[in-house]
Amino acid sequence: MKQKEESIITGSVTISVSGNKPELFFQHCTSYGIRIWNVTKPKSDTCNGTIRLKDVKHIKRLRRGTNYKIKFIDRKGYPFVIRRYLRKKELIIAFILSMLLIFGLSNIVWEVKITGVPKDIEEKINKQLNQYGIHPGSWIFSLDSPKEIQQQLLDDVPELLWVGIDQKGTTFYLEGVEKVVVKEEEKKNPRNLIAAKKGIIKKMYVSQGVAQVEVHDFVEKGDLLVSGKMGMEADNNEEKKDKKRKIRYVAADGEITATTWYEVKVTVPLETSTERLTGNQEEKYHIAFSDVKLPVWGFGSPEFTEIYREEMEKPLRFLKWDLPIKFIETKLYEKTYTNYKRTEKEAIEVGMKQAKEQLKLQLGPEAKILSEKVLHESIQNGKVKLHLYISVEENIVEAQPLGQGD
Repeated sequence: MKQKEESIITGSVTISVSGNKPELFFQHCTSYGIRIWNVTKPKSDTCNGTIRLKDVKHIKRLRRGTNYKIKFIDRKGYPFVIRRYLRKKELIIAFILSMLLIFGLSNIVWEVKITGVPKDIEEKINKQLNQYGIHPGSWIFSLDSPKEIQQQLLDDVPELLWVGIDQKGTTFYLEGVEKVVVKEEEKKNPRNLIAAKKGIIKKMYVSQGVAQVEVHDFVEKGDLLVSGKMGMEADNNEEKKDKKRKIRYVAADGEITATTWYEVKVTVPLETSTERLTGNQEEKYHIAFSDVKLPVWGFGSPEFTEIYREEMEKPLRFLKWDLPIKFIETKLYEKTYTNYKRTEKEAIEVGMKQAKEQLKLQLGPEAKILSEKVLHESIQNGKVKLHLYISVEENIVEAQPLGQGD
């Protein structure tokens, strides 16, 4: 079986040897290491046998100086099949060109379908997709990944709440959900407004309820700012004479801005290293088979040593199937590192800026930082440690449920 499989791959030839005692010629061949199988003797002066294709030249050499005649009666194996098709060059060229054409058409976007959004938003999406290079006729492996396209659309089309992209064959399916703003009137229960933190009141605006403090008052955390318990004079004259009042409970509402204070500690190193891209870049393209990558464009190593690398993989397709072949685009950017030693003054400025940014992130965009002061500073192990006192203007109200029995 092994001999048969090997002969199919390397090729085999059946020969007919004619002459006196032809079996002696086969015996002579085997003594020279030539393998012969399927030996038959149809006539007394004729023997047939099968040999490997590569042994044909040795057979011809051994026949010289003998009276035997050799005739080739059959050929088998891949070498003969390939040789037979190579004679039909036109057919081979047409087949290769057809495969290349089908392969190329299988990796082109033929249709982009958008569903789930109104016509006006669909037009906006189409316009953005064209700017991204996604349209019928574009190469699939030249496009960004679906995840990147989704994020770009959400950034560029504010009317979209969600968008999903799916590639099936040569068609891109895009499903979107329109952002609908529904304003529901929130029914608020009776409540007071109390101070969420201590501070000095700077501005007040009360739209509902009874103010319990005034501008420039100092309040502690938990102090009552606006009461939701309101007195209402009755319309009946007799009740007026009795000086009786009706009580009603409302959801206190308003904005009370106060000056507050925070103590913040930050540490800033005196030595720092920054990384930036210079703008120089190179592009490389590869075809990958499993773990093997064959370069297509961009040979050699880049001139720069420090590299930031971005790699994008695109599977190649044939009709509706994904081939085990990937087209890889790699972008190499030159980057540089800069070591910088700060002065103590610069470190303090950086620390103050860092502390204010952290505090602003914690309090929200409406908070306003008024001033900052260094309470204590020290230098330890190449780092400046700061203890800062920061004054902030912010809304300090906090809702407190109010029961009608209060």
